[in-house]
Amino acid sequence: MTDAPQLRPRRPGPDADGILEPSPYPLVSVAIAVIAVVVITLVGFALGTVDLGLSKALNALHTGAVGAFTTAVYHVISPAPAIGITVVVVAVIWWRTRSLRPALAFGGTIAVTWVPSAVVKEIVHRARPDVAVLPHPFPVQPDPGYPSGHTVYITAFVIALIWLLRETRWHRLALTLGVVAIVVVFFSVSIDAVHYPTDAAASILWALAVAPGVRVVWVDWLMPRIPFLRPGR
Repeated sequence: MTDAPQLRPRRPGPDADGILEPSPYPLVSVAIAVIAVVVITLVGFALGTVDLGLSKALNALHTGAVGAFTTAVYHVISPAPAIGITVVVVAVIWWRTRSLRPALAFGGTIAVTWVPSAVVKEIVHRARPDVAVLPHPFPVQPDPGYPSGHTVYITAFVIALIWLLRETRWHRLALTLGVVAIVVVFFSVSIDAVHYPTDAAASILWALAVAPGVRVVWVDWLMPRIPFLRPGR
C-alpha cells in the first residue's frame, strides 16, 4: 500500500473540512490545471489586438465617478496591497481557527495560483491596449498584459474563500459577493484599459481551472508532509 493520491472519491476525515477537505479526484484536478496553463498560454499568442475596439468602447466609460472607482479598484489590488490583504486575512483565519493549517491552505492556494500567471505574462508578452488610441488612457504600465494579474488574484482569492467557508453559514454570502467582486475587477481593468477584456476573461478561466489543482498539490499532497502542518496540528 502507498499513500499516493488515487483516482477515486475519498471521504474527508474529522480534521478535514472547508478548504482542507481532500479533493475526490485529485489527479483530474491537477491534469485540468496543467492543460489549462498550456491552452491559455497558447491562446495568448494568437489574440493580438482582436478586441481593441471593445477596449476603446469600455474605456469611453472612464469618466467621473466610474473612472475614479475603477482606478481605485486597480490600485487597491495591485501586487503590494494584494499581498498585504492576503497576509491580513491569513492572520485572521489563524486567529479565528487557532490553526495554521486552514490559514496557510488559504494563502498558499492563492499565491500558487496567482504567481505563475506573471511568468506566463512574460512568456506571451502581449502588449496592453495602445494608449495613443484610447479616449481616456491610463498611465502606461511597464509589463505585458496577458493574463491580468489583478483578475487572477481576485478570482483565486474568491475561490479560496468559498472553499474556506463552504461548511459554514457564510458560504452563500461569500459566493454571491465573490462573483460580484470578480465582475467588478473584470470591468475595472477593462474600463481603465490597462488590459484587454480578453486578458481579464482568460485570467478568470485561469484561476477557475488552475486553483483546484493547486489546492490538491499544496493542501492534499505537500502540507501533510510538513511536520507543523500535518493533520491534528
